Amino acid sequence: MKNAGINRRTVVLAAAGIGIAGATQAQVSKGSHVVKIIVGFPAGQATDIVARLLADKLPAVTGGNYIVDNKPGQGGSLAMGALAKSPADGSVMMLTHMSAVATNPHMYKSVPYDSLKDFEPVGLLGDLPFVLVCHPSMPFNNIEQLVRYAKDNPGKLTNASSGNGTVSHLAMEDFKARAGIDILHVPYKGSGPGLTDVVAGQVSLALETAAAVQPFIQSGRVKALGAGTTKRLSTLPNVPTIAEQGFKDFSAVTWLMLLYPAATDKKFVAGTFAALNKAMQTTEVDARMRQIGAIPRFSTSPAEAAAFVRSEYAHWGEAVKRSGVRLD
Repeated sequence: MKNAGINRRTVVLAAAGIGIAGATQAQVSKGSHVVKIIVGFPAGQATDIVARLLADKLPAVTGGNYIVDNKPGQGGSLAMGALAKSPADGSVMMLTHMSAVATNPHMYKSVPYDSLKDFEPVGLLGDLPFVLVCHPSMPFNNIEQLVRYAKDNPGKLTNASSGNGTVSHLAMEDFKARAGIDILHVPYKGSGPGLTDVVAGQVSLALETAAAVQPFIQSGRVKALGAGTTKRLSTLPNVPTIAEQGFKDFSAVTWLMLLYPAATDKKFVAGTFAALNKAMQTTEVDARMRQIGAIPRFSTSPAEAAAFVRSEYAHWGEAVKRSGVRLD
Protein backbone atom coordinates (compact mmCIF):
# COMPACT_ATOMS: atom_id res chain seq x y z
CA MET A 1 0.00 0.00 0.00
CA LYS A 2 1.21 3.47 -0.74
CA ASN A 3 2.43 5.83 1.94
CA ALA A 4 -0.48 7.23 3.90
CA GLY A 5 1.51 10.46 4.41
CA ILE A 6 -0.20 11.59 7.59
CA ASN A 7 2.17 13.71 9.67
CA ARG A 8 -0.53 15.18 11.86
CA ARG A 9 -0.56 18.88 12.60
CA THR A 10 -0.52 20.04 16.17
CA VAL A 11 -3.40 22.39 16.84
CA VAL A 12 -3.30 24.25 20.13
CA LEU A 13 -6.62 25.50 21.45
CA ALA A 14 -7.17 27.54 24.59
CA ALA A 15 -9.12 25.97 27.42
CA ALA A 16 -12.79 26.82 27.07
CA GLY A 17 -14.81 28.91 29.49
CA ILE A 18 -18.26 27.80 30.59
CA GLY A 19 -20.22 31.07 30.61
CA ILE A 20 -22.44 31.04 27.51
CA ALA A 21 -25.12 33.71 27.39
CA GLY A 22 -28.61 32.27 27.34
CA ALA A 23 -27.48 28.67 27.88
CA THR A 24 -29.80 27.26 30.52
CA GLN A 25 -30.24 23.78 31.92
CA ALA A 26 -33.55 23.50 30.07
CA GLN A 27 -31.74 24.02 26.78
CA VAL A 28 -29.45 21.07 27.51
CA SER A 29 -31.76 18.48 28.99
CA LYS A 30 -35.42 17.57 29.07
CA GLY A 31 -35.40 16.44 32.68
CA SER A 32 -35.88 12.67 32.73
CA HIS A 33 -35.58 12.45 28.94
CA VAL A 34 -32.87 9.99 27.92
CA VAL A 35 -30.15 11.29 25.61
CA LYS A 36 -28.19 8.80 23.51
CA ILE A 37 -24.46 9.27 22.98
CA ILE A 38 -23.55 7.32 19.85
CA VAL A 39 -20.06 5.80 19.61
CA GLY A 40 -18.69 4.29 16.41
CA PHE A 41 -16.70 1.54 18.14
CA PRO A 42 -17.42 -1.45 20.39
CA ALA A 43 -17.68 -1.16 24.16
CA GLY A 44 -14.33 -1.00 25.92
CA GLN A 45 -12.51 0.95 23.23
CA ALA A 46 -10.97 4.34 24.09
CA THR A 47 -13.75 6.45 22.52
CA ASP A 48 -16.33 4.34 24.35
CA ILE A 49 -14.51 4.77 27.68
CA VAL A 50 -14.54 8.58 27.31
CA ALA A 51 -18.20 8.52 26.21
CA ARG A 52 -19.16 6.59 29.35
CA LEU A 53 -17.23 9.06 31.48
CA LEU A 54 -19.19 11.84 29.78
CA ALA A 55 -22.49 10.01 30.33
CA ASP A 56 -21.60 9.63 34.00
CA LYS A 57 -20.68 13.28 34.57
CA LEU A 58 -23.26 15.21 32.50
CA PRO A 59 -26.34 14.33 34.63
CA ALA A 60 -25.00 16.30 37.61
CA VAL A 61 -24.83 19.39 35.40
CA THR A 62 -27.96 19.00 33.26
CA GLY A 63 -30.26 16.82 35.35
CA GLY A 64 -30.79 14.56 32.34
CA ASN A 65 -30.03 10.90 31.73
CA TYR A 66 -27.48 9.66 29.19
CA ILE A 67 -26.79 6.26 27.67
CA VAL A 68 -24.03 5.14 25.32
CA ASP A 69 -25.15 3.51 22.05
CA ASN A 70 -22.35 1.56 20.32
CA LYS A 71 -22.63 1.37 16.52
CA PRO A 72 -19.30 -0.04 15.24
CA GLY A 73 -18.39 -0.32 11.57
CA GLN A 74 -16.41 1.36 8.78
CA GLY A 75 -14.16 3.23 11.20
CA GLY A 76 -17.05 5.16 12.74
CA SER A 77 -18.80 6.03 9.48
CA LEU A 78 -21.86 3.85 10.16
CA ALA A 79 -22.41 5.67 13.45
CA MET A 80 -21.97 9.05 11.74
CA GLY A 81 -24.60 8.04 9.21
CA ALA A 82 -26.98 7.14 12.03
CA LEU A 83 -26.41 10.51 13.69
CA ALA A 84 -27.03 12.35 10.42
CA LYS A 85 -30.48 10.71 10.22
CA SER A 86 -31.34 11.30 13.89
CA PRO A 87 -33.87 13.93 15.03
CA ALA A 88 -32.34 17.36 15.67
CA ASP A 89 -34.09 17.74 19.03
CA GLY A 90 -31.19 17.11 21.40
CA SER A 91 -32.12 13.49 22.05
CA VAL A 92 -29.11 12.08 20.16
CA MET A 93 -25.48 13.20 20.07
CA MET A 94 -22.22 11.48 19.12
CA LEU A 95 -18.73 11.34 20.52
CA THR A 96 -16.80 11.05 17.29
CA HIS A 97 -13.14 10.91 16.36
CA MET A 98 -10.91 12.38 13.68
CA SER A 99 -11.06 9.51 11.18
CA ALA A 100 -14.84 9.38 10.90
CA VAL A 101 -15.06 13.13 10.33
CA ALA A 102 -11.93 13.97 8.35
CA THR A 103 -10.46 10.93 6.59
CA ASN A 104 -13.21 8.41 5.89
CA PRO A 105 -15.22 10.67 3.55
CA HIS A 106 -12.12 11.06 1.36
CA MET A 107 -11.03 7.44 1.59
CA TYR A 108 -14.22 5.43 1.11
CA LYS A 109 -16.08 5.56 -2.18
CA SER A 110 -19.25 6.31 -0.26
CA VAL A 111 -20.17 7.27 3.31
CA PRO A 112 -23.75 8.01 4.44
CA TYR A 113 -23.13 11.62 5.53
CA ASP A 114 -21.49 14.93 4.69
CA SER A 115 -19.06 15.97 7.44
CA LEU A 116 -19.48 19.67 6.68
CA LYS A 117 -23.27 19.79 6.28
CA ASP A 118 -24.88 17.07 8.39
CA PHE A 119 -23.68 17.98 11.89
CA GLU A 120 -23.52 20.72 14.52
CA PRO A 121 -20.13 20.51 16.30
CA VAL A 122 -20.31 21.17 20.05
CA GLY A 123 -16.66 20.96 21.06
CA LEU A 124 -13.49 18.94 21.50
CA LEU A 125 -12.97 16.76 24.56
CA GLY A 126 -9.40 15.61 24.11
CA ASP A 127 -6.76 13.70 22.18
CA LEU A 128 -6.09 9.97 22.18
CA PRO A 129 -2.41 9.11 21.67
CA PHE A 130 -1.41 5.78 20.15
CA VAL A 131 1.23 3.25 21.22
CA LEU A 132 2.85 0.54 19.07
CA VAL A 133 2.78 -2.83 20.85
CA CYS A 134 3.66 -6.40 19.96
CA HIS A 135 3.26 -9.93 21.29
CA PRO A 136 5.87 -10.70 24.00
CA SER A 137 7.34 -13.50 21.87
CA MET A 138 8.42 -11.11 19.12
CA PRO A 139 12.26 -11.00 18.87
CA PHE A 140 12.50 -7.20 19.15
CA ASN A 141 12.10 -4.70 21.98
CA ASN A 142 12.32 -1.32 20.28
CA ILE A 143 11.72 0.38 16.94
CA GLU A 144 15.24 -0.10 15.60
CA GLN A 145 15.10 -3.85 16.26
CA LEU A 146 11.61 -4.07 14.75
CA VAL A 147 12.72 -2.37 11.53
CA ARG A 148 15.78 -4.59 11.26
CA TYR A 149 13.72 -7.75 11.80
CA ALA A 150 11.05 -6.67 9.32
CA LYS A 151 13.67 -5.99 6.65
CA ASP A 152 15.27 -9.39 7.26
CA ASN A 153 11.85 -11.10 7.20
CA PRO A 154 9.69 -9.26 4.62
CA GLY A 155 6.00 -10.12 4.80
CA LYS A 156 6.37 -12.25 7.94
CA LEU A 157 4.90 -9.72 10.38
CA THR A 158 1.26 -8.62 10.62
CA ASN A 159 -0.32 -5.55 12.20
CA ALA A 160 -3.86 -5.17 13.51
CA SER A 161 -5.86 -1.94 13.20
CA SER A 162 -9.23 -0.65 14.41
CA GLY A 163 -10.42 -0.68 10.80
CA ASN A 164 -9.61 0.65 7.35
CA GLY A 165 -9.09 4.40 7.36
CA THR A 166 -8.62 4.75 11.12
CA VAL A 167 -5.55 6.37 12.65
CA SER A 168 -4.25 2.95 13.69
CA HIS A 169 -4.33 1.99 10.00
CA LEU A 170 -3.07 5.17 8.35
CA ALA A 171 -0.38 6.00 10.90
CA MET A 172 0.99 2.46 10.67
CA GLU A 173 1.07 2.73 6.88
CA ASP A 174 3.00 5.97 7.28
CA PHE A 175 5.47 4.29 9.64
CA LYS A 176 5.98 1.30 7.32
CA ALA A 177 6.55 3.56 4.33
CA ARG A 178 9.09 5.66 6.23
CA ALA A 179 10.89 2.56 7.47
CA GLY A 180 10.76 0.81 4.10
CA ILE A 181 9.33 -2.38 5.57
CA ASP A 182 6.63 -4.86 4.53
CA ILE A 183 4.07 -5.73 7.23
CA LEU A 184 0.62 -7.13 6.38
CA HIS A 185 -2.31 -4.97 7.53
CA VAL A 186 -5.19 -6.84 9.22
CA PRO A 187 -8.24 -4.60 9.84
CA TYR A 188 -10.73 -5.25 12.67
CA LYS A 189 -13.96 -3.62 13.87
CA GLY A 190 -12.34 -1.88 16.81
CA SER A 191 -9.18 -2.15 18.86
CA GLY A 192 -10.50 -4.85 21.20
CA PRO A 193 -10.64 -7.73 18.70
CA GLY A 194 -7.29 -6.77 17.18
CA LEU A 195 -5.54 -6.55 20.54
CA THR A 196 -7.09 -9.87 21.54
CA ASP A 197 -5.38 -11.48 18.56
CA VAL A 198 -2.08 -9.76 19.35
CA VAL A 199 -2.26 -11.07 22.93
CA ALA A 200 -3.05 -14.54 21.55
CA GLY A 201 -0.09 -14.38 19.19
CA GLN A 202 -2.27 -14.52 16.07
CA VAL A 203 -1.12 -11.04 14.97
CA SER A 204 2.35 -9.57 15.53
CA LEU A 205 1.71 -5.88 16.18
CA ALA A 206 -0.90 -3.22 16.80
CA LEU A 207 -0.74 0.58 16.85
CA GLU A 208 -3.61 1.43 19.17
CA THR A 209 -4.68 4.02 21.70
CA ALA A 210 -2.85 4.21 25.00
CA ALA A 211 -6.22 3.80 26.72
CA ALA A 212 -6.71 0.43 25.02
CA VAL A 213 -3.17 -0.95 25.35
CA GLN A 214 -2.16 0.20 28.85
CA PRO A 215 -3.80 -2.71 30.72
CA PHE A 216 -2.09 -5.20 28.40
CA ILE A 217 1.28 -3.47 28.83
CA GLN A 218 0.96 -3.36 32.60
CA SER A 219 0.02 -7.06 32.78
CA GLY A 220 2.89 -8.04 30.50
CA ARG A 221 0.62 -9.48 27.81
CA VAL A 222 2.12 -7.16 25.19
CA LYS A 223 5.41 -5.27 24.83
CA ALA A 224 5.39 -1.52 24.19
CA LEU A 225 7.75 -0.46 21.39
CA GLY A 226 7.02 3.24 21.06
CA ALA A 227 4.47 6.01 21.65
CA GLY A 228 3.03 8.06 18.79
CA THR A 229 3.33 11.36 20.66
CA THR A 230 5.92 14.15 20.53
CA LYS A 231 6.66 13.68 24.25
CA ARG A 232 6.60 10.56 26.39
CA LEU A 233 3.27 9.78 28.01
CA SER A 234 3.06 10.45 31.75
CA THR A 235 1.30 7.11 32.22
CA LEU A 236 4.03 5.25 30.30
CA PRO A 237 7.18 7.24 31.11
CA ASN A 238 9.54 4.36 30.29
CA VAL A 239 8.17 3.94 26.77
CA PRO A 240 10.16 6.11 24.30
CA THR A 241 8.32 7.85 21.50
CA ILE A 242 8.62 6.56 17.96
CA ALA A 243 9.89 10.02 17.00
CA GLU A 244 12.84 9.82 19.40
CA GLN A 245 13.72 6.40 17.98
CA GLY A 246 14.66 7.75 14.58
CA PHE A 247 11.32 8.81 13.06
CA LYS A 248 11.34 12.56 13.51
CA ASP A 249 7.93 14.25 13.66
CA PHE A 250 6.07 10.92 13.52
CA SER A 251 2.68 11.34 15.16
CA ALA A 252 -0.22 8.99 15.83
CA VAL A 253 -2.90 10.89 17.74
CA THR A 254 -6.64 11.30 17.17
CA TRP A 255 -9.05 13.85 18.59
CA LEU A 256 -12.52 13.41 20.10
CA MET A 257 -15.44 15.78 19.51
CA LEU A 258 -19.09 15.94 20.49
CA LEU A 259 -21.58 16.42 17.62
CA TYR A 260 -25.32 16.94 17.18
CA PRO A 261 -27.29 16.41 13.94
CA ALA A 262 -27.52 19.44 11.65
CA ALA A 263 -30.33 21.92 12.38
CA THR A 264 -30.10 21.39 16.15
CA ASP A 265 -31.01 24.71 17.77
CA LYS A 266 -27.92 26.89 18.25
CA LYS A 267 -28.98 27.81 21.80
CA PHE A 268 -29.22 24.12 22.60
CA VAL A 269 -25.74 23.55 21.15
CA ALA A 270 -24.40 26.44 23.26
CA GLY A 271 -26.05 25.02 26.36
CA THR A 272 -24.51 21.61 25.76
CA PHE A 273 -21.11 23.23 25.20
CA ALA A 274 -21.40 24.95 28.59
CA ALA A 275 -22.50 21.73 30.29
CA LEU A 276 -19.75 19.74 28.56
CA ASN A 277 -17.02 22.05 29.82
CA LYS A 278 -18.44 22.30 33.32
CA ALA A 279 -18.71 18.52 33.60
CA MET A 280 -15.36 17.66 32.04
CA GLN A 281 -13.05 20.47 33.21
CA THR A 282 -12.68 19.29 36.78
CA THR A 283 -9.61 17.96 38.56
CA GLU A 284 -11.30 14.57 39.00
CA VAL A 285 -12.19 14.16 35.33
CA ASP A 286 -8.85 15.52 34.15
CA ALA A 287 -7.07 12.92 36.29
CA ARG A 288 -9.35 10.14 35.04
CA MET A 289 -8.82 11.13 31.39
CA ARG A 290 -5.06 11.08 31.80
CA GLN A 291 -5.22 7.82 33.74
CA ILE A 292 -6.86 6.05 30.79
CA GLY A 293 -4.38 7.58 28.34
CA ALA A 294 -6.44 10.50 27.01
CA ILE A 295 -5.15 14.09 26.96
CA PRO A 296 -7.91 16.67 27.71
CA ARG A 297 -8.32 19.41 25.09
CA PHE A 298 -11.28 21.76 24.75
CA SER A 299 -12.65 24.12 22.12
CA THR A 300 -13.28 27.74 23.07
CA SER A 301 -16.75 27.74 21.46
CA PRO A 302 -18.97 25.69 19.14
CA ALA A 303 -18.04 28.10 16.34
CA GLU A 304 -14.36 27.34 16.84
CA ALA A 305 -15.16 23.61 16.90
CA ALA A 306 -16.93 23.98 13.54
CA ALA A 307 -13.96 25.86 12.09
CA PHE A 308 -11.66 23.13 13.40
CA VAL A 309 -13.74 20.49 11.61
CA ARG A 310 -13.51 22.39 8.33
CA SER A 311 -9.74 22.77 8.71
CA GLU A 312 -9.17 19.10 9.58
CA TYR A 313 -11.46 17.95 6.76
CA ALA A 314 -9.42 19.90 4.21
CA HIS A 315 -6.07 18.89 5.71
CA TRP A 316 -6.79 15.16 5.84
CA GLY A 317 -8.45 15.24 2.44
CA GLU A 318 -5.14 16.35 0.97
CA ALA A 319 -3.27 13.75 3.04
CA VAL A 320 -5.50 10.93 1.80
CA LYS A 321 -5.19 12.18 -1.78
CA ARG A 322 -1.39 12.14 -1.51
CA SER A 323 -1.45 8.66 0.02
CA GLY A 324 -3.37 7.10 -2.87
CA VAL A 325 -5.32 4.95 -0.40
CA ARG A 326 -8.88 4.24 -1.59
CA LEU A 327 -11.37 1.77 -0.08
CA ASP A 328 -14.69 0.32 -1.15
